[in-house]
Amino acid sequence: MCKTTKIPVARRLAAAALVLGSCLALAAPAASAGAAPADPVPTVFFGDSYTANYGIAPVNHEGEARFFCFQAKENYPAVAARRLADRGVTLDVQSDVSCGGALTHHFWEKQELPFGLGDLPAQQDALKPDTQLAVGSMGGNTVGFSRILKQCSDKLRGEEGTLLPGTPVDEDVPAAKCGEFFTSGDGKQWLDDRFERVGWDLEELLERIGYFSPDAKRVLVGYPRLVPADTAQCLTPAPGQTELPFADIPQDALPVLEQVQKRLDDTMKKVAADIDGGADFVNLYDQTGGNTACDGADRGVGGLLESSQIDLGQKLPWYLHPNEKGRDIQAEQVADTVEQVLNR
Repeated sequence: MCKTTKIPVARRLAAAALVLGSCLALAAPAASAGAAPADPVPTVFFGDSYTANYGIAPVNHEGEARFFCFQAKENYPAVAARRLADRGVTLDVQSDVSCGGALTHHFWEKQELPFGLGDLPAQQDALKPDTQLAVGSMGGNTVGFSRILKQCSDKLRGEEGTLLPGTPVDEDVPAAKCGEFFTSGDGKQWLDDRFERVGWDLEELLERIGYFSPDAKRVLVGYPRLVPADTAQCLTPAPGQTELPFADIPQDALPVLEQVQKRLDDTMKKVAADIDGGADFVNLYDQTGGNTACDGADRGVGGLLESSQIDLGQKLPWYLHPNEKGRDIQAEQVADTVEQVLNR
């Protein structure tokens, strides 16, 4: 496969600098170290369905198009902001542009919505010269997690996967052989290429935040753990459910899904640590080992085909997104990190 060359952000944004250069000097000063900021902190939340908290109702919608972002009114940004307020840290949320289905490049490119409903502007458009905090989760769709799930599930290749974006990586390879597919040959090469893209795109995203909002603290939020260490837990339906947590995905493929997710979170953590100027990383993976999709009543992730709270004439599946318990874990970890960042 051909290797894509990354074009430096500075070169592609040179023209914009002529317009924005004078405005950037007006950015508000950062809060004093060692104490929570006295004034509300201008904040932008960005991200994909894990920031939007797909599956939790009711849903925000500013017109018909935004509805299909499936952004919950009570998503983790909203809950985290309230928890911070209780601790004396007030966020002035300038915008929450998180949207289900967003790939990392939708931070700087428009996102086409399903059903021909048009498109949404690039998420970076929400950033302002005075934004002091930018928080969100990106990368899962870029690595192609829904395509990986479809590679491993016959049910998702049929009607039950219609609303899940993407197609199997290779429809000619049976779902039962997906574990082997992703650990050798073309499947492994595909994964390696996707992770290379994720790393480049996350660097670009963080660089763009630093460019458009020079005083903003950048917080990249990882993904909660989906697969437990003991995959035998996944052979029993959750209380009140008839489907297994991972439906028909073979048990021998679950460690492969786990490796993909761990690699994604490790990639995100490395990019945050290595980026010029630094960014903070919320390591949800390490905090949610007892709240996977297979942890029964303690699960913080809705099962693959378990009914979510979204009802469009029939309940939509969770497709392995955080339920309210998982959302609260996200919010608590994000609030803790943001408080530490703003107190530095």
